[in-house]
Amino acid sequence: TLFVGGCGRFFEGTAAEMYAALKMLSQLDGSTRVFCGHEYTLSNLKFALSVDPENKHLQEKLTWATQQRSKNSPTVPSSISEEMACNPFMRVEDVALQKRLGVGSAVDLMAELRRLKNSF
Repeated sequence: TLFVGGCGRFFEGTAAEMYAALKMLSQLDGSTRVFCGHEYTLSNLKFALSVDPENKHLQEKLTWATQQRSKNSPTVPSSISEEMACNPFMRVEDVALQKRLGVGSAVDLMAELRRLKNSF
């Protein structure tokens, strides 16, 4: 499951399966809107910033989301292009992010991100 700034837990699947699912979504047109059923955006973006603190798009998205929620306004929908810029689970092929977290592949990064997020 893709959420704004994050993804769902791997209850019955694996990191490889989530990677394949999100990879498929990443191939959609960037303007494709992402609607998710839960408002986890602030938590997801705070986690994302903890693993990708230099990401300017992410910093801006967190500021915007914080303002939205302070007005009790939703942060959904997002778009595929926004998720590709801000969501670390959609950026697992980013070699710099892989190096930052000490892994050597997209699937390993997916697993490590989920492990870290589970205890964030």
